[in-house]
Amino acid sequence: MSLVYAGVLSHAPGMTGRAELVENTALRDEFYARLDAQRRDIEASGAEALVVIAAEHFANFFMNNMPAYCIGISDEYEGPIEDPKWLKIERTKVPGNARLSRTLVEQVMHSVDVAYAEEWKFDHGVMVPLHFLTPRYDLPIIPVNINCQGPPLTPLHRAWAFGEALREACDAVPEKIAIVGTGGISHWPATPDSGKINEPWDRDFLDRLMRNDRAALLDYNDVDTYRDGGQGGFEIRTYIATAAAARGAGELQFYTAQMPIFAVGCTVARFNLEGGN
Repeated sequence: MSLVYAGVLSHAPGMTGRAELVENTALRDEFYARLDAQRRDIEASGAEALVVIAAEHFANFFMNNMPAYCIGISDEYEGPIEDPKWLKIERTKVPGNARLSRTLVEQVMHSVDVAYAEEWKFDHGVMVPLHFLTPRYDLPIIPVNINCQGPPLTPLHRAWAFGEALREACDAVPEKIAIVGTGGISHWPATPDSGKINEPWDRDFLDRLMRNDRAALLDYNDVDTYRDGGQGGFEIRTYIATAAAARGAGELQFYTAQMPIFAVGCTVARFNLEGGN
Protein backbone atom coordinates (compact mmCIF):
# COMPACT_ATOMS: atom_id res chain seq x y z
CA MET A 1 0.00 0.00 0.00
CA SER A 2 1.07 3.58 -0.54
CA LEU A 3 -0.28 4.91 2.76
CA VAL A 4 2.30 3.73 5.28
CA TYR A 5 1.41 5.70 8.42
CA ALA A 6 -1.60 7.53 9.88
CA GLY A 7 -1.73 9.36 13.19
CA VAL A 8 -2.99 12.43 15.01
CA LEU A 9 -1.47 15.04 17.31
CA SER A 10 -2.24 18.40 18.87
CA HIS A 11 -0.92 21.64 17.42
CA ALA A 12 -1.42 24.37 20.03
CA PRO A 13 1.03 27.29 19.79
CA GLY A 14 1.84 26.97 23.48
CA MET A 15 3.47 23.61 22.81
CA THR A 16 6.50 25.52 21.56
CA GLY A 17 5.83 29.11 22.57
CA ARG A 18 5.16 28.56 26.28
CA ALA A 19 7.18 25.43 27.02
CA GLU A 20 9.17 27.07 29.82
CA LEU A 21 5.96 28.02 31.66
CA VAL A 22 4.78 24.44 32.21
CA GLU A 23 4.77 23.63 35.92
CA ASN A 24 4.96 19.85 35.49
CA THR A 25 8.13 19.61 33.44
CA ALA A 26 8.23 15.81 33.71
CA LEU A 27 4.80 15.58 32.06
CA ARG A 28 5.85 18.08 29.41
CA ASP A 29 8.97 16.07 28.64
CA GLU A 30 6.93 12.86 28.46
CA PHE A 31 4.68 14.54 25.89
CA TYR A 32 7.68 15.71 23.87
CA ALA A 33 9.17 12.21 24.03
CA ARG A 34 5.95 10.76 22.69
CA LEU A 35 5.99 13.25 19.82
CA ASP A 36 9.58 12.27 19.09
CA ALA A 37 8.53 8.62 19.03
CA GLN A 38 5.86 9.56 16.51
CA ARG A 39 8.59 11.16 14.41
CA ARG A 40 10.59 7.94 14.56
CA ASP A 41 7.52 5.90 13.61
CA ILE A 42 6.99 8.05 10.53
CA GLU A 43 10.64 7.73 9.57
CA ALA A 44 10.55 3.95 10.12
CA SER A 45 7.52 3.70 7.82
CA GLY A 46 9.70 4.81 4.92
CA ALA A 47 7.36 7.71 4.12
CA GLU A 48 8.49 9.80 1.17
CA ALA A 49 5.97 12.59 1.83
CA LEU A 50 3.91 13.74 4.80
CA VAL A 51 0.31 14.88 4.38
CA VAL A 52 -0.64 17.25 7.21
CA ILE A 53 -4.41 17.64 7.63
CA ALA A 54 -4.82 20.80 9.66
CA ALA A 55 -7.21 23.61 10.46
CA GLU A 56 -6.09 26.92 9.03
CA HIS A 57 -6.49 29.92 11.36
CA PHE A 58 -7.37 32.79 8.99
CA ALA A 59 -3.73 33.06 7.94
CA ASN A 60 -4.33 32.40 4.23
CA PHE A 61 -8.08 31.99 3.86
CA PHE A 62 -10.70 34.41 5.16
CA MET A 63 -14.44 34.88 4.79
CA ASN A 64 -14.06 36.35 1.30
CA ASN A 65 -12.82 32.92 0.15
CA MET A 66 -13.09 30.00 2.57
CA PRO A 67 -12.77 26.61 0.87
CA ALA A 68 -14.16 23.60 2.70
CA TYR A 69 -11.02 21.65 1.71
CA CYS A 70 -7.76 22.81 0.19
CA ILE A 71 -4.54 21.00 -0.75
CA GLY A 72 -1.22 22.74 -1.34
CA ILE A 73 0.46 22.06 -4.67
CA SER A 74 3.81 23.82 -4.34
CA ASP A 75 7.42 22.65 -4.28
CA GLU A 76 8.12 25.03 -1.39
CA TYR A 77 6.28 26.67 1.48
CA GLU A 78 7.25 29.08 4.26
CA GLY A 79 6.37 29.32 7.91
CA PRO A 80 5.49 30.27 10.48
CA ILE A 81 3.34 33.17 9.34
CA GLU A 82 3.12 34.26 13.01
CA ASP A 83 5.91 36.04 14.88
CA PRO A 84 8.70 33.47 15.24
CA LYS A 85 9.62 34.91 18.64
CA TRP A 86 6.08 34.29 19.88
CA LEU A 87 5.88 30.76 18.51
CA LYS A 88 9.57 30.04 19.19
CA ILE A 89 9.95 28.43 15.77
CA GLU A 90 12.30 30.10 13.32
CA ARG A 91 10.86 31.13 9.96
CA THR A 92 12.07 28.71 7.33
CA LYS A 93 11.43 27.18 3.93
CA VAL A 94 9.55 23.89 3.97
CA PRO A 95 9.85 21.49 1.02
CA GLY A 96 6.78 20.33 -0.87
CA ASN A 97 6.20 18.13 -3.89
CA ALA A 98 4.12 19.88 -6.53
CA ARG A 99 3.93 16.91 -8.88
CA LEU A 100 2.76 14.49 -6.20
CA SER A 101 0.37 17.06 -4.74
CA ARG A 102 -1.26 17.65 -8.12
CA THR A 103 -1.67 13.94 -8.62
CA LEU A 104 -3.40 13.60 -5.25
CA VAL A 105 -5.67 16.56 -6.03
CA GLU A 106 -6.66 15.00 -9.35
CA GLN A 107 -7.45 11.70 -7.64
CA VAL A 108 -9.43 13.29 -4.78
CA MET A 109 -11.50 15.28 -7.29
CA HIS A 110 -13.04 12.05 -8.57
CA SER A 111 -15.13 11.88 -5.40
CA VAL A 112 -14.79 15.15 -3.43
CA ASP A 113 -14.50 18.71 -4.70
CA VAL A 114 -11.31 20.25 -3.36
CA ALA A 115 -9.57 23.62 -3.78
CA TYR A 116 -5.82 23.87 -4.28
CA ALA A 117 -3.21 26.54 -3.62
CA GLU A 118 0.23 27.15 -5.12
CA GLU A 119 0.98 29.72 -2.39
CA TRP A 120 0.62 28.87 1.28
CA LYS A 121 2.24 30.31 4.38
CA PHE A 122 2.07 27.84 7.24
CA ASP A 123 0.70 28.96 10.57
CA HIS A 124 1.12 27.15 13.89
CA GLY A 125 -1.42 24.52 12.83
CA VAL A 126 1.20 23.07 10.50
CA MET A 127 4.47 24.44 11.89
CA VAL A 128 4.08 23.10 15.44
CA PRO A 129 3.60 19.51 14.19
CA LEU A 130 6.51 19.89 11.76
CA HIS A 131 8.72 21.22 14.56
CA PHE A 132 8.36 17.87 16.29
CA LEU A 133 7.86 15.46 13.39
CA THR A 134 10.31 16.78 10.78
CA PRO A 135 12.66 19.04 12.75
CA ARG A 136 15.20 19.07 9.90
CA TYR A 137 12.49 19.96 7.37
CA ASP A 138 13.81 17.23 5.10
CA LEU A 139 10.53 15.47 4.27
CA PRO A 140 8.26 16.88 1.54
CA ILE A 141 5.04 18.23 3.04
CA ILE A 142 1.60 18.23 1.44
CA PRO A 143 -0.58 20.63 3.44
CA VAL A 144 -4.30 19.96 3.62
CA ASN A 145 -6.77 22.37 5.16
CA ILE A 146 -10.26 21.57 6.38
CA ASN A 147 -12.21 24.70 7.26
CA CYS A 148 -12.83 24.47 11.00
CA GLN A 149 -12.96 28.24 11.54
CA GLY A 150 -15.71 30.03 9.63
CA PRO A 151 -19.23 28.56 9.52
CA PRO A 152 -20.87 27.09 7.60
CA LEU A 153 -18.50 24.19 8.30
CA THR A 154 -18.31 21.04 6.24
CA PRO A 155 -20.57 18.32 7.74
CA LEU A 156 -18.74 15.55 9.55
CA HIS A 157 -19.86 12.90 7.08
CA ARG A 158 -18.24 14.95 4.33
CA ALA A 159 -15.00 15.20 6.34
CA TRP A 160 -15.13 11.40 6.52
CA ALA A 161 -15.69 11.18 2.76
CA PHE A 162 -12.74 13.52 2.24
CA GLY A 163 -10.53 11.23 4.32
CA GLU A 164 -11.68 8.25 2.26
CA ALA A 165 -10.85 10.15 -0.92
CA LEU A 166 -7.38 10.98 0.40
CA ARG A 167 -6.76 7.32 1.16
CA GLU A 168 -7.79 6.27 -2.34
CA ALA A 169 -5.54 8.97 -3.77
CA CYS A 170 -2.56 7.87 -1.67
CA ASP A 171 -3.07 4.24 -2.67
CA ALA A 172 -3.13 5.25 -6.33
CA VAL A 173 0.45 6.60 -6.37
CA PRO A 174 3.74 4.70 -6.01
CA GLU A 175 5.19 6.99 -3.34
CA LYS A 176 4.97 5.97 0.31
CA ILE A 177 2.86 8.54 2.14
CA ALA A 178 2.24 9.29 5.82
CA ILE A 179 -0.80 11.23 7.04
CA VAL A 180 -1.20 13.12 10.30
CA GLY A 181 -4.31 14.94 11.40
CA THR A 182 -3.72 17.80 13.79
CA GLY A 183 -6.00 19.97 15.86
CA GLY A 184 -7.66 20.33 19.26
CA ILE A 185 -9.46 18.47 20.81
CA SER A 186 -11.45 20.72 23.20
CA HIS A 187 -10.09 24.22 23.53
CA TRP A 188 -11.22 27.83 23.63
CA PRO A 189 -8.38 29.75 21.91
CA ALA A 190 -8.16 33.55 22.05
CA THR A 191 -11.09 33.82 24.48
CA PRO A 192 -11.40 34.46 28.24
CA ASP A 193 -11.74 30.66 28.55
CA SER A 194 -8.31 30.02 27.03
CA GLY A 195 -6.71 27.22 29.01
CA LYS A 196 -10.02 25.48 29.67
CA ILE A 197 -10.03 21.81 28.66
CA ASN A 198 -13.04 19.49 28.82
CA GLU A 199 -11.26 16.25 29.63
CA PRO A 200 -14.37 13.99 29.79
CA TRP A 201 -15.48 15.24 26.37
CA ASP A 202 -11.98 14.72 24.98
CA ARG A 203 -11.71 11.20 26.33
CA ASP A 204 -15.13 10.23 25.00
CA PHE A 205 -14.15 11.50 21.55
CA LEU A 206 -10.81 9.70 21.70
CA ASP A 207 -12.55 6.46 22.64
CA ARG A 208 -14.72 6.75 19.53
CA LEU A 209 -11.69 7.70 17.47
CA MET A 210 -9.51 4.83 18.63
CA ARG A 211 -12.32 2.37 17.88
CA ASN A 212 -12.63 4.11 14.49
CA ASP A 213 -16.35 3.94 15.04
CA ARG A 214 -17.74 5.83 12.07
CA ALA A 215 -21.30 6.11 13.38
CA ALA A 216 -20.13 7.35 16.79
CA LEU A 217 -17.65 9.82 15.29
CA LEU A 218 -20.28 11.32 13.03
CA ASP A 219 -22.80 11.59 15.88
CA TYR A 220 -21.79 15.14 16.79
CA ASN A 221 -23.40 18.43 15.87
CA ASP A 222 -21.79 21.85 15.81
CA VAL A 223 -24.04 23.34 18.49
CA ASP A 224 -23.12 20.70 21.06
CA THR A 225 -19.47 20.67 20.00
CA TYR A 226 -19.24 24.43 20.47
CA ARG A 227 -20.82 24.11 23.92
CA ASP A 228 -18.69 21.18 25.10
CA GLY A 229 -15.46 21.57 23.12
CA GLY A 230 -15.27 25.27 22.34
CA GLN A 231 -14.74 26.72 18.91
CA GLY A 232 -11.50 24.75 18.82
CA GLY A 233 -13.55 21.58 19.10
CA PHE A 234 -14.58 22.00 15.47
CA GLU A 235 -11.10 20.68 14.62
CA ILE A 236 -12.32 17.13 15.27
CA ARG A 237 -12.78 17.17 11.50
CA THR A 238 -9.05 16.71 10.93
CA TYR A 239 -8.99 13.68 13.25
CA ILE A 240 -12.11 12.20 11.65
CA ALA A 241 -10.68 12.56 8.14
CA THR A 242 -7.49 10.81 9.28
CA ALA A 243 -9.48 7.95 10.82
CA ALA A 244 -11.40 7.54 7.57
CA ALA A 245 -8.14 7.39 5.64
CA ALA A 246 -6.62 4.81 8.01
CA ARG A 247 -9.69 2.52 8.17
CA GLY A 248 -8.29 0.64 11.16
CA ALA A 249 -8.52 1.00 14.92
CA GLY A 250 -6.11 3.28 16.73
CA GLU A 251 -3.76 3.32 19.70
CA LEU A 252 -3.87 6.31 22.04
CA GLN A 253 -0.22 6.88 22.90
CA PHE A 254 -0.54 10.02 25.00
CA TYR A 255 -3.24 12.30 26.37
CA THR A 256 -3.27 14.79 29.22
CA ALA A 257 -5.36 17.76 30.22
CA GLN A 258 -2.87 18.67 32.96
CA MET A 259 -0.89 21.29 31.04
CA PRO A 260 -3.42 24.13 30.70
CA ILE A 261 -0.68 26.58 29.71
CA PHE A 262 -0.75 24.78 26.36
CA ALA A 263 -4.50 25.54 26.24
CA VAL A 264 -5.41 22.16 24.77
CA GLY A 265 -5.65 18.51 25.70
CA CYS A 266 -2.31 17.20 24.47
CA THR A 267 -2.80 14.16 22.26
CA VAL A 268 -0.69 11.68 20.29
CA ALA A 269 -2.15 8.58 18.61
CA ARG A 270 -1.69 6.33 15.61
CA PHE A 271 -3.95 4.07 13.58
CA ASN A 272 -3.65 0.63 12.11
CA LEU A 273 -3.93 0.72 8.34
CA GLU A 274 -6.46 -1.58 6.73
CA GLY A 275 -7.65 -2.32 3.23
CA GLY A 276 -4.77 -0.87 1.20
CA ASN A 277 -3.61 -1.75 -2.27
